[in-house]
Amino acid sequence: MATTAYPMQTTPRIDPLDPPHRLLMAPGPTNVDPRVLAAMSKPTVGQFDPYMFKAMDEVQTMLRSIFKTNNTQTMVVDGTSRSAIEAAFVSTIAPGDPVLVCCAGRFGMLLKEIAERCDAEVHVIERPWGEVFPLEQIEQAIIEVKPKLVATVQGDTSTTMCQPLEGLGDICHKYGALLYTDATASMVGNDLRVDEWGIDIATTGMQKCFGGPSGMAPITVSDRAVDVMEQRKSIEAGVADGAQEITTNRIRSNYFDLPQIFDYWGPRHLNHHTEATHMLYAMHEAARIIVEEGIDNVIARHRLNGMAMSAAIEGMGLKLYGDQSHRMNDVIGVVIPNGVDDAAIRAQLLNDFSVEIASSFGPLKGTIWRIGVMGCNARKDAVLTCAAALGNVLERNGVAVTPGKGIEAALAVYEAFESGN
Repeated sequence: MATTAYPMQTTPRIDPLDPPHRLLMAPGPTNVDPRVLAAMSKPTVGQFDPYMFKAMDEVQTMLRSIFKTNNTQTMVVDGTSRSAIEAAFVSTIAPGDPVLVCCAGRFGMLLKEIAERCDAEVHVIERPWGEVFPLEQIEQAIIEVKPKLVATVQGDTSTTMCQPLEGLGDICHKYGALLYTDATASMVGNDLRVDEWGIDIATTGMQKCFGGPSGMAPITVSDRAVDVMEQRKSIEAGVADGAQEITTNRIRSNYFDLPQIFDYWGPRHLNHHTEATHMLYAMHEAARIIVEEGIDNVIARHRLNGMAMSAAIEGMGLKLYGDQSHRMNDVIGVVIPNGVDDAAIRAQLLNDFSVEIASSFGPLKGTIWRIGVMGCNARKDAVLTCAAALGNVLERNGVAVTPGKGIEAALAVYEAFESGN
């Protein structure tokens, strides 16, 4: 049999990666804490190595502290923050189940889409972008819809708003519903009390206030929600101990099947996938740093630096976006002045100062800038550098701002904090 000869392919010389140094002040990803990067360089171990199981157990313990929960099923899903959202939905929602989605921004719209892809019977309540839901509105919708799951976004970066959640869990449970909260951008930078507020499932990501790289998504699941998920539990045939562990009414994803992931992280360590070793190291170190500082201290640090950034923005003569009483601590919305070229300003900021901020989406695209004060960038020098750079670029483009007054206003916030006022 004749063989086919293939011509040699010439591969151009590829240089080693040498990414530029940036100060990432958009609402994620943020700069990765150097200690987390160092942890990612540690030696690889096998997925059944006792050290791997030790690291997994320690991650679970630390995440319970950060989520403020005693939930046994607290761990990470391998993937970006969206992977945990998908896992939560596909593991909870069976086709035809009624779901209520609270939508007041881009990421409420995302929850709606994911629920639709699960073939749920999706009901949506809406607020204008830049507003939050009064609990009375959500309760009335629950009475009408009788949902299996109520889906909320705590901090929607598209609008910079933080949805109040205290009391919502009690309302959901009163009517037999589970409460899901997407805390991707808000957790660690804003208070999230999973047990106290009755949140059944909460998910987040590493790339924002955790100060890590994108690629792992912490999740916590209440016993109430676990019971619902395990009604459709089915172990993968290749690892099941017996036929009784394989069912036909399965969760419609293998990778995002949370009951199987529970068994992987639990005492059985039943193989589901190969754990992302070095991402686990990153999660371990990011969580360790937060626990070492103290979760409430980390939240307070984000609040302080968010206040300083807001003061700088107003001090230089710009307008803040939205109801500041409901703004996330870690994301500040800035109204783009009339006549200003959004993209040109951000490009100059990046090219001249290596500082990144972001615009928004949907009706707010080109209308506001969003400045993130997250993770290890929730610190004084990062805030002052970003504010000074933005003020300089705007001033050079003929915008009537006073960057010096902005810096003075931010410094006044820090001085008041340091003096205890």
